Amino acid sequence: MAELVLGPVLRHVTETSVTVWVETDAACEVDVLGRTTRTFSVHGHHYALVVVDGLEPGSQQQYEVRLDDTPVWPEEESVYPPSLLRTLAPDRPQRLIFGSCRHATPSALEQLGYEPDALDTYAQRMATEEPSRWPDAVLLLGDQVYADHTSPKTQEFIRDRRPIDVPPFLEVADFEEYTVLYHESWTDPDIRWLLANVPSAMIFDDHDVRDDWNTSYEWRRDIEQTSWWRSRIIGGLTSYWVYQHLGNLAPDDLATDSMWLAVRAAGDAGVDAGPLLERLAATSDAEVDGDQDAAGMRWSYKIDYGRTRVLVVDTRCGRILTETERTMISDAEFDWLAEQLDGDYDHLLIASSLPWLLPWAIHHVENWNEALCAGSRGPRLAKFGELVRRAADLEHWAAFRDSFERLGKLLASVSRGERGPKPASISVLSGDVHHAYVAKASFDPPGSVPVYQLVVSPVHQTVPGAIKVGFTVGWSRTAAAIARPLARWAKVPKSPVRWERLAGPFYGNELGTLVIDGRVARFSLERALRTPGSAPRLATVNQTPLSWRDDATAEPVAPFPARAQLS
Repeated sequence: MAELVLGPVLRHVTETSVTVWVETDAACEVDVLGRTTRTFSVHGHHYALVVVDGLEPGSQQQYEVRLDDTPVWPEEESVYPPSLLRTLAPDRPQRLIFGSCRHATPSALEQLGYEPDALDTYAQRMATEEPSRWPDAVLLLGDQVYADHTSPKTQEFIRDRRPIDVPPFLEVADFEEYTVLYHESWTDPDIRWLLANVPSAMIFDDHDVRDDWNTSYEWRRDIEQTSWWRSRIIGGLTSYWVYQHLGNLAPDDLATDSMWLAVRAAGDAGVDAGPLLERLAATSDAEVDGDQDAAGMRWSYKIDYGRTRVLVVDTRCGRILTETERTMISDAEFDWLAEQLDGDYDHLLIASSLPWLLPWAIHHVENWNEALCAGSRGPRLAKFGELVRRAADLEHWAAFRDSFERLGKLLASVSRGERGPKPASISVLSGDVHHAYVAKASFDPPGSVPVYQLVVSPVHQTVPGAIKVGFTVGWSRTAAAIARPLARWAKVPKSPVRWERLAGPFYGNELGTLVIDGRVARFSLERALRTPGSAPRLATVNQTPLSWRDDATAEPVAPFPARAQLS
């Protein structure tokens, strides 16, 4: 009899459908509310994605998962409330939570002294609330797993499987070891229950593969010389497609997605889909090198939550890194992004794992470093610049200056109402940098909609003292005044984009919430805290209104109502 290994994980949600992802220990038929599908296999592991459609808008109902008609979820004697399928409602306020950088699970890292896991703590509170207070979706913006910083539990598995005195040592080597990372993270009881009740959307960042993944042409040239990299990148992208990307796709997109159709056909025939996905991974990785013949995957995607448009942008595998070209995303990807910006929506959310707007001084330093690496001050300083780039993780949008400006122009066009009716709010959601802050960019003419940078990181990680010092200093105007001439010395043109810090930096394990009600949008940031003798709790550390009036006064909407006090 087949058993449930992972899941159920709720993924893409609309007003009439929810997709449900599971992993099982054997081939079987999976049933959710009468909708059935067969599993497919990848290297001996079995998965299914069930599209539960034909639901009523704004509805909720208890559900169970059956494998070959045997109930396997909810688990018997569960301490959690019943699992619910909930669809979006056009007239109901939306609540979206987001964050990034979740290292393993609290039980795996107890001895390392981490602060409470913000997502675990959220799940514990959520289990005590009415479902009307539950979020409509969770956006996980990178570093869902750490392939290069494995937990003691994962290291035990690696030691039992292969020698650890040769590269990649105790880092993940291939698909099989990636499955252990996901099992460790998603079998955390609180997270498993949360993902079984809140639809999720995900995108990778560097640690899903390796620190500083695709930071530069030189980085790729060096990493590709190693004996272990190809197995890592193939395993990383193959597992990402299975565990994260597949569930991001809408039912209509699944119906026409060539890779999904091929994997489904392989599953129906009892054939391992692993080779199909490995070829996809290889061509996707080759695109970064500017290989025009590579036909890989567009990992970026669009989700509309009612009148809120979310564009999730791949800022890792989508890069172009050659001797002569360096872009955060390709021309084709920018064209796709521009197309998605057209239309009529109330709120625009750009989800980029890497922040678009950094602290001012750090922005100038990354500009300086990129120019130096490109040879603006000669080949000797270019080599020095590359050493600094890798050591200091100088790889954000500011380190891809042309792409930074190009994204700014696209956002400015939305801000001015040049691509359709002006939205009530525009925000860039990001993580990666192990602290949280709110910044705001404004564009001419007066009355243009401001663009907010909302950074929430980490969900469950440590925050070294050097990071706290660096980012705190990076926001000072004195540091910016020192760094700006450095960029000019490296021949960096002045940027037309101007931004101000509104809140932060905040440190600790955190989670962000967006509450959207018609044309009104608000952001709140909560930090997980541990009080001796009591369970972890969430404390609100910031609240920022995001929607603005549609006239030239740029006056913010009313402050938060009492119900938005979430802690």
